[in-house]
Amino acid sequence: MTYKALNFAEKLGLFDEHWSPKVIAEMNDYQFKVVKIQGDFVWHDHADTDETFIVLDGSLRIDFRDGHVTLNPGEMYVVPKGIEHKPYAENEVKMLLIEPRGVLNTGAQESLRTAANDVWI
Repeated sequence: MTYKALNFAEKLGLFDEHWSPKVIAEMNDYQFKVVKIQGDFVWHDHADTDETFIVLDGSLRIDFRDGHVTLNPGEMYVVPKGIEHKPYAENEVKMLLIEPRGVLNTGAQESLRTAANDVWI
């Protein structure tokens, strides 16, 4: 067996597109995904699971119908299941998402922002 640490910057350097999460690891039924985002996303929720956002670089705002939270590098937030939310990044943000395998980035809402699922890098 080969033992090698995963490097977030190295993985993020392998792609340029925004709003297209890439799987870098799995733990049990959970996936760790790196993603670059910029601009406005769509309102959505995940009826059956929480979603964890960890900001590696940039400033992320997650809007809720009744407020928002802003995350800076080194900060994280867990959006509880069933809570409608909309990520927004004025400038490019690089982050790590943690969610169960098979979760679509737009929840049950199909849109132009819906990314292919289970794409590994």
